[in-house]
Amino acid sequence: MGMGRKARGYRVERDVLDEQRLEELAQRMDYSDTHPSLTKQLKESFRCTVPRLKRSVVGCLPVLYWLPRYSIWDYGMPDLISGISVGIMHLPQGMAYALLASLPPVFGLYTSLYPALVYFFFGTSRHISIGTFAVLSIMVGSVTERLAPDRNFLVMLNGTNLTEVNITARDSYRVQVAAATTVLGGLIQVVLGLVKFGFVGTYLSEPLVRAYTTAAAAHAVVAVIAQLFGLSTTRFSGPLSLVYTLVEVCSKLPQTHLPTLAVSGVSMVFLIAAKEINSAISARLPVPIPVELITIVAATVISSYTHLNGNYTISVVGEIPSGLAAPRLPDASLFKEVMGDAFALAIVGYAISISLGKTFALKHGYKVDSNQELVALGLSNAVGGFFQCYAVCSSMSRSLIQESTGGKTQMAGMASAVIVLVTVLKLGPLFQELPKAVLAAIVFVNLKGMFKQYYDIITLWRSSKVDLVVWLVTWVSTLLFNLDMGLGASITFAVLTVIFRTQLPKYSVLGHVPGTELYLDMETHREVREVPGITIFHSSATVYFANADLYLEALKGKSGLDISKMIIYKRRQEAKQRRRDKRAERRARREAKRQKHALRAAEQKTGVFSVEEAAGQWKEPGGGDGDREESLGDDQRGWCGRENGTVFVMPTTPRTPDDQCSWEYLKGSKDPDCATLGAVSELQDGDTTTLGSSSEDTLSRELDKVSLGSLGKWTWDIHSIILDLSTANFIDTVAIKTMRNIFHDFGEIDVTVYMAGCQMSVVEQLELGGFFSESITKGRLFATVHDAVLHCLGHQGTSMPSYEYSLEMQCSTKL
Repeated sequence: MGMGRKARGYRVERDVLDEQRLEELAQRMDYSDTHPSLTKQLKESFRCTVPRLKRSVVGCLPVLYWLPRYSIWDYGMPDLISGISVGIMHLPQGMAYALLASLPPVFGLYTSLYPALVYFFFGTSRHISIGTFAVLSIMVGSVTERLAPDRNFLVMLNGTNLTEVNITARDSYRVQVAAATTVLGGLIQVVLGLVKFGFVGTYLSEPLVRAYTTAAAAHAVVAVIAQLFGLSTTRFSGPLSLVYTLVEVCSKLPQTHLPTLAVSGVSMVFLIAAKEINSAISARLPVPIPVELITIVAATVISSYTHLNGNYTISVVGEIPSGLAAPRLPDASLFKEVMGDAFALAIVGYAISISLGKTFALKHGYKVDSNQELVALGLSNAVGGFFQCYAVCSSMSRSLIQESTGGKTQMAGMASAVIVLVTVLKLGPLFQELPKAVLAAIVFVNLKGMFKQYYDIITLWRSSKVDLVVWLVTWVSTLLFNLDMGLGASITFAVLTVIFRTQLPKYSVLGHVPGTELYLDMETHREVREVPGITIFHSSATVYFANADLYLEALKGKSGLDISKMIIYKRRQEAKQRRRDKRAERRARREAKRQKHALRAAEQKTGVFSVEEAAGQWKEPGGGDGDREESLGDDQRGWCGRENGTVFVMPTTPRTPDDQCSWEYLKGSKDPDCATLGAVSELQDGDTTTLGSSSEDTLSRELDKVSLGSLGKWTWDIHSIILDLSTANFIDTVAIKTMRNIFHDFGEIDVTVYMAGCQMSVVEQLELGGFFSESITKGRLFATVHDAVLHCLGHQGTSMPSYEYSLEMQCSTKL
């Protein structure tokens, strides 16, 4: 079966490769080197050598790979300039994003320092800047506001019934909540990285991440809008928190503090104008203008000399302690309350960092290890949490500055950390008079890039409606639910879209491209030709439990054979045939007994019996024979009148001493009036059965298989169906059962089914699932669709002119 065949009208120039043939070829080859035994694999995995130890250490500490090769002359100055530029950005962004996390600004500076130092040793990306980010800051803020709301820290004023918030106690507890959440999130990232779970980021598609960050930007705007208007509002948490906060802000707009609004407006106008000018002349500048740093320095100087806090009650940053805080263990009792938030922070932070890191790696021609990035980010968060930092990831704006200003390695990140360290140690107290409205304006203006992502709606509308639906669902769910629940709902919906697309793939019938071994969709390619008598069925997705039934229905529709109705009709006809034969069997038994009694009576009278004579006597008309007819009795007369193409018996062996002999019954015609021996000439072969003449005689007759073609209800010209499974990368038990039913059901109507293009893993799963049997052998599996077609045509051996031409052209081209 596996060898090359010749069918009438064309030549096959190579062997037809089915699974049996491939196994024979594989047995001739030695795979001992390429497929080592399990014992050898275990020995190899536990073997410790110096090169393997070196690779392991360098893999855990990538800095040991690039730092010895670091060239100060080539990379020193670009990294220094880039680090200073990024460090200057860290100062305003760190303090501003701390407001989103509902923490004092100095903890934003801590967050810009420690994680960057840790990532220097463990990270594999050369260009991303680790530190505060608006999305993670707002996520941390939702946790701190939920577990440490203002109402839990109200104290009575001395001698009055008035209450106020104990800001010191509140901020201290919020720092503990943020640190515990960050440490737990970091540990989750480390564990996921160690178990090689870096691929988890692939479940966050680009439309999902962009929609999520866009919705998070809306949360950030609502969080800082109270600072911009000088309002005192309550930040809600949970579902619809954004709506509740926005409603409260709108209800308090008449209480807007005008001096604070003026400071916010002036800062926003200056920042927007300066950034636009900076973008226009950036090509002429070696480094971008530090617009944000200039803004906070100018605002601090103006606030200090005009006493904005004392004269106009404008809220300022307040005391910034100089020096570094001592490390503290996180409050482990908070872990169970922040578990879900920590997991969301771990996944979102990793997704943002790895996507940005891979973008720069592709641009500059190096590789980013996704698992090691997960470990590096987790260690940055876990270590930073001990120093009262909150969750970090890469920032797009700072990373772009680090790359555009010539940064080559993470030495730039080390330089930026030094800038932050100097600020925390020496310059921190200088920013005590900085208005919080200026920091809120910096946050608002920096979100402009995320607001531009609304253009994705137009782009996705033109390119992919499914991705557009994912974008909209992610955006709406993140706005209406909180950031953690919104992320869960978004990922669930994105996975469902993948399931739906695999459940509803494109099914097609393939045709042959003349002169080639290619088979393409007949609906989309006009040059292909149908292979006569063969249906080549193709699915664009793998077959599994979710689409197995749909696969079968599509096969019925594409082949034009309603197999279910045809088999039901066949079963009914077989049942009718069995009922007719049972009735004939019962009549044969009754008549055999009657004739046996009649023969015995004749033997007693004459000793010799002739079927022709007896039949003649029963059928002779006239009064002379009336007495004989009456003597036979009423039963015999009734039998002559009721007979409907039944049987006649005649002796085939001599009578034995024990009164046993063999008799043969002959099936008569279907005319009830012709129950004579003249009907014997119309019988077909096989219409005879030998009976025993004992009292327990039974009729044993093999029921012939009913053929749908002989029934005449359907006609079709398909003799073979080829299932193209080249797109299947796995097959489950439900799909195996469906395939078995396909082979069996189409075999009922004499249509042979074959498989083509199965991967080795699919063949192994078919074997484990018990798919193969005596009726379904591996001879039904072929390496390619072309092999299966050649086998079908050679097996049929029929002349097919429309197909012969293309194959002759192919053979002549090869010759």
